[in-house]
Amino acid sequence: MAGLYASAALDTLGILMAMNFVFVEGEYSGSTVAVMGRNQVFATVREMPIIGGRGLFRFAREYVEATTHYFNTKSGDAVVEYNCYVMHY
Repeated sequence: MAGLYASAALDTLGILMAMNFVFVEGEYSGSTVAVMGRNQVFATVREMPIIGGRGLFRFAREYVEATTHYFNTKSGDAVVEYNCYVMHY
């Protein structure tokens, strides 16, 4: 996964995320899924939209759900699970 994020909230930890999930093996190797949306970090499960992709995921749509399993407020380190639900042509 590659991406970037920026602050997107005044009174809570909310970030705007832009990221690509890159497939490097198997039948989807070379394809990507692009996600962009607001991530309210302290919510139990967050939903962000899939806005496209490339390769076999060109014109992809639907969403990802993010769940944090570990977050260190001092270092910013986190372990986050992303479940992707993808519709593509």
